[in-house]
Amino acid sequence: MNFIKKSLALLGICLFANNTYAEDSVLNVVTEPSFAPFEFMDQSSTELVGFDIDIIKAIAQVENLKINIASMPFDGQIPAILSGNADIAISGFTITKERAKLVNFSEPYYDAGLGALVSKKYGDSIKNLKDLEGKSLCTQIGTSGAMFADKIKDATSTQFNTAAESFMELNKGSCIAAVNDKPVLEYYLATSKNNSLFLLSDRFTFEQYGIVTSKKNKELTDKISHGLKVIKENGTYDKIYAKWFK
Repeated sequence: MNFIKKSLALLGICLFANNTYAEDSVLNVVTEPSFAPFEFMDQSSTELVGFDIDIIKAIAQVENLKINIASMPFDGQIPAILSGNADIAISGFTITKERAKLVNFSEPYYDAGLGALVSKKYGDSIKNLKDLEGKSLCTQIGTSGAMFADKIKDATSTQFNTAAESFMELNKGSCIAAVNDKPVLEYYLATSKNNSLFLLSDRFTFEQYGIVTSKKNKELTDKISHGLKVIKENGTYDKIYAKWFK
C-alpha cells in the first residue's frame, strides 16, 4: 500500500513538472534573425538585436523570467514549441486561426500588414496588388506573406528560407516582386539604400503579431501577456517602439 502511495505521489510530481516549469529554469526563446527591424544579427557585435528581442527581454525582466535566445529557421519554430524543444517563439508571428489551433498567442504586440517590393523596371506596369497577378514572386517560407502570394491569381511564388534571401533573388531578377510584411520591406529600403526597387503603396492585409507559447503551458502564456501589458502601461513599450520605428 505504501509503495502504491509513493508511486502515485511520484506520478503526480511528474505530471506537474510536465505542465509547468521551475521558477529558476531558463526558458528557450527562438527567433529567425533575418527579419529586420524585428530580429536580426548586429554585424559589429554579432548579437541578436531588434524590436522583438527588446520586447521579450523587457517582458522577461518584468516577470522575472530567465531566458536564452537562439536562432531557428522560421518554419521550424512552431514545431519546436509543439515538441517542447522551445518555450517561446517571437519572430514576427502573425496571429492566425490556423496557428492558434496549434499554439497559444499572447495579446497582440504589433500591428502589421503585407506589402510588396517591386523592381523599378516594372514601375509602369505594376502599381497595385492586382497587377501582381500572373507574375513571379519571391517570398519567405512559412510566413503569411508566402501563404498570401500563393493565392494571387496565376502568380508563381518561390519560397526562400529568409527574407534576406528573397530580397537577394529579387535584386538578381529571379522574380518581379517580393511579398512580405510591410515594415520589414520599409526597413530594408531605408537601410539598404536600394534605388532599383520601390514599395507598392497598397497594404494587402491588416495583421497583428503575437508571442508564441505552448498550449500545454497556459501559465507561461499568461505571464507573457501580463508582462506585455505592464511594459505598455509603464512606457517601456513606447521607448522600444521609438527606438526601432522613429
